[in-house]
Amino acid sequence: MDPSALREDFPLLARNPGLVYLDSAATSQKPRAVLEALEAYYQTLNANVHRGAYALSVAATEAYEGARRSLARFLNASPQEIVFVRNTTEAMNLVAYAWGLRNLKENDEVLVTEMEHHAGLVPWHLVAERTGARIRAIPITEEGRLDLSALDHLLTERTKVVSLVHMSNVLGTVNPVAEVARKAKEAGALVVVDGAQSAPHLPVDVKALGADFFALSGHKMLGPTGAGVLYGRYEVLEAMGPFLGGGEMIQEVHLDRSTYAKPPQRFEAGTPPIAEAIALGRAAEYLMALGMERVWAHDRALVDYALDRLSEIPEVRTFGPRGPDRGGVVAFTLGRLHAHDVATALDQEGVAVRAGHHCAQPLHRRLGVAATARASFYLYNTREEVDRFVEALKKVRDYFKVWL
Repeated sequence: MDPSALREDFPLLARNPGLVYLDSAATSQKPRAVLEALEAYYQTLNANVHRGAYALSVAATEAYEGARRSLARFLNASPQEIVFVRNTTEAMNLVAYAWGLRNLKENDEVLVTEMEHHAGLVPWHLVAERTGARIRAIPITEEGRLDLSALDHLLTERTKVVSLVHMSNVLGTVNPVAEVARKAKEAGALVVVDGAQSAPHLPVDVKALGADFFALSGHKMLGPTGAGVLYGRYEVLEAMGPFLGGGEMIQEVHLDRSTYAKPPQRFEAGTPPIAEAIALGRAAEYLMALGMERVWAHDRALVDYALDRLSEIPEVRTFGPRGPDRGGVVAFTLGRLHAHDVATALDQEGVAVRAGHHCAQPLHRRLGVAATARASFYLYNTREEVDRFVEALKKVRDYFKVWL
C-alpha cells in the first residue's frame, strides 16, 4: 500500500499538498469514490426507500440494502444484524435505551472501563438514573492497558452489561475484547463494543470478538457524516423493543396499539440517511479492496515511527502503551503548555492535530492532565508527514521554551 499514491484518491488532500492532516481519529478524509457515490444518489437515484413500487424507488432501495450487505461483509455479520444509525453515539444510546432501560433494574451493574469515550458512559448514566443500576469500571494500568486482573472481582451475578471501547481514542490501546467478552458471557452479561476507532483501522470480526453489539461511525472510516452502524446479534435484536417510533419500523398500527417490524427495520424509524448509507457502503468496499490487514500494518508502522521521533523531544510526554496492541493515535503534552496552544501553534506550521479532553474526561483525570494534543494517523499519511509534524513540534518547543 503506497500512501503517497492513495492521496490522489482524496480531493481535499490533493488540493492541499502543504497540509499535514493528523486528525483522522476525529474524522477521516473522503476518497473520490465515496464523494461520487453521494453525488450519484442525488443525481440518479433520488427517491425514498422501501416505500415505492416504481422503478426509481426500487433502485434506491436496492442501493441502500446493498450498502447494508457491504457493511455486513465488513464486520462478518448478517445483513439482518446491521442497523443504520447516524453515528456511534446514537448506536450506544440505542442499546442503552432499547435494551438497558427495559432490562436493567435496581442494583444491577454495568461494567465499563476507565478509557471510555463519553458515548460509552453517558447513555449508561442516563439509564442508571432511571433504573437504579450502578456503573463500575475496569481500571487501567500505568502503561495504559486494561487491568484484566480486576475482572475476577468486578464480574459478578449483578453484572448485566460489559460496555467497552475496542480501541481508545486517547491511548491507542486495542483492548482484548474477545477475552473480556468470554469472561462476561460466563457471568451472563451482555457485551457492547464501541468500535468507532477500531473499525476504520483494523480487521473486525464481530463473531470472533464475541460482541452482542458493535457500533461504528462512518465518517471515521472514509464515509460521510450522518451514517453509522450498530451491529446487533440477531437473537438480541429480535427480543428488543424499538428505540424510536414512527414510519417504517412498524408491522401494524391501530389507534391504540402497534406491532413492530423485524430487525433491522424495527430500529430504523422514519426516512433513513439514504445517500449517506450508500456512500458508507462504498467506503467499506474501498477499505475491503485495500485489505484491512494492510491498513492496520501501515498504521502500526507509522505510530511506532512517530513515537520514536517524539522521543527526541525531552519535553514531550506521550500516553499509551508500546507494542502490537497500539493503534495509530498519539496523545501528548509539551511541557507545561496547554494543549490548545500547542495545536494552534502547530496549525501555523500546516499541521492539523486535535486538542482537548477528546470526550474522555475520566481518562484524562486518571492520567493527571486536563487536556492533551492528539496526532492520529490513517492510510493516507506518510513517514514524511510524521517528520514534518515532529520538526514543527520542535519549532513550537523552541518558540515557547521560556514557558516550558
